[in-house]
Order: sequence, then C-alpha cells, then structure tokens
Amino acid sequence: MKCLICENWSFSHICRTCQQNYLTPSLFTRKILGKIPVHSFYKYSDIETLLHTKHTDLGYYIYTILAKNAMKKFAANFEYEGPVAALGIDDHSRNGYSHTALLARQLKSKTVTPYYGKLRAQNRESYSGKNYQYRLLHPRNFALKPFKEKEVILVDDILTTGLTLTQAAELLHREGKTVLFCLTLADADQR
Repeated sequence: MKCLICENWSFSHICRTCQQNYLTPSLFTRKILGKIPVHSFYKYSDIETLLHTKHTDLGYYIYTILAKNAMKKFAANFEYEGPVAALGIDDHSRNGYSHTALLARQLKSKTVTPYYGKLRAQNRESYSGKNYQYRLLHPRNFALKPFKEKEVILVDDILTTGLTLTQAAELLHREGKTVLFCLTLADADQR
C-alpha cells in the first residue's frame, strides 16, 4: 500500500519516516474545572485530516498509529504509586471500532488498566461543529459502571471546549473517583 502522507510504498498506512517526521508528539496542556490538566499531543491543524478518518474504516488504522505514537509512548514513561484506570470518553463502537477505546488501550502498563464500556453518554447527539452554548444545552448525561480503581485518566481524541471532559470528570468525582488528568490526541486551541 502507499503511505497516506508521502505516497511512497509502505507496509503501514503511514510509513515509519512520515510517522517520525510528522507524528512525533509534543505536549500542550490546558485545565478543566480549574485544576485538572488536559494534556494533548498534537496541534489540531497538524493532524486534522487524520482525525477526520475516525468515522471510516480507515480510521481504525489511523487511530491505532496515532495511539501508538502518542498514548503508548506516554504510558511507557508514566509512573504512579497505585493502580489507575484509563477510561475512553463514550467508547461506543461506530464503524466496527471505538476510537477512544483504541486510544485508552495503548495506555496499558503495570499501573494503568484500560476499561471499556464504563463511561457512556446517554445523549448520543453529535457535538461536531457545534458551539459551546449548544453543548451546554445538550449535556452528555454520562452513566458510569463500577470499577475498582480510585484514580482515573480520562481519554478523548479532541479537546475543543473541554465541556465533555468536564461533564465526565464531575460524574467521576460524585462517584468518589479522582481524575488525575486527561489525555487527548489534539487540542483544537492549538491550531
């Protein structure tokens, strides 16, 4: 197959050279609820076309590559004293896979356990392209299923207004959990 970026022949959808040249993560940080850090690995504009593959069959392969380049490398360097849960935001399967589950899976380590189907939105309305006011009027209404860890890493693909992560963090806090931080692939403020 051909690399989606350079169009040279490759064994992967994005060749190793392009992954090294264009998909080496940086770290951008914002906060939600005034205290919870949200770390993003890429500027939105740098990977926008790749992110738009999420609702296609190709998205599975692209999100796996992005997850390995960002989340897996982060997990390899993450140290924490106790057990931590990694929860993908609304990891409902679409097109045969869940993009947030793919991201969370790459965080698996000695201390981090990814969980699936634990944090689901009851409101399935799409936020894509919607403004902050619209998002406020149509909350996600997350439902949480039990898991043993007290500390949590929330995982999503794009940070825009921060409202989705905020709603999830508020629910977790009400349930006695502590959100250590959130991880996203891209921050829409970093254009």
